[in-house]
Amino acid sequence: MTDLSNYRRSYEKSHLEEGNLPEDPINLFKTWFLETEDFGTTAEVNAMTVSSIGLDGFPKSRVVLLKQYTYEGFVFYTNYNSEKGRAIAANPNVCLSFFWYEMERQVIIKGRAERVSANMSDGYFESRPEGSRLGAMVSPQSEVIPSREYLENNLKELEEQFEGKEIPRPEHWGGYIVKPVEVEFWQGRPNRLHDRIRYKLLQDFSWKIERLAP
Repeated sequence: MTDLSNYRRSYEKSHLEEGNLPEDPINLFKTWFLETEDFGTTAEVNAMTVSSIGLDGFPKSRVVLLKQYTYEGFVFYTNYNSEKGRAIAANPNVCLSFFWYEMERQVIIKGRAERVSANMSDGYFESRPEGSRLGAMVSPQSEVIPSREYLENNLKELEEQFEGKEIPRPEHWGGYIVKPVEVEFWQGRPNRLHDRIRYKLLQDFSWKIERLAP
């Protein structure tokens, strides 16, 4: 057995007070995102964990990159035929989470995933580097493949096929927007008495703000 019981640190960088909270969680998310970005040590501030319920009934989490956030929700892109895509098609209820270690902060978002418009997916696809666009066409994401060479050979064929030509977005690749119903902000505090503030979406589309025990 590997004993990790001595792995601990004290969290003392910040706090959350109800009197200073915005009415909409997106405003607080934006403040935290920009503060983490300005701190300058997080390599990919937009890295987030997406958790879904698989077709086998098990939850599964993986890290993807947030590409846009608005008052409507949080956008990421993937292969619709991937394991996560098939899971979302069967059950659109997902969870997103961000952990910004340097800031001693975590954000957990419960929401429902919907495909974005084809035009929106087209626009983002066209902004990607050529290699990333070809990679989206080459990879049968989540499927069993015979070897690494299988991918590299397919990529080489596509590079030759589309040399000097426009690379179209595959129909099986595009974006999701996760529309939140709950957003929890976690701020580390001393003695493990962390601040946890939860925003819950009400039927009139306003947000109820609650403090949770750590």
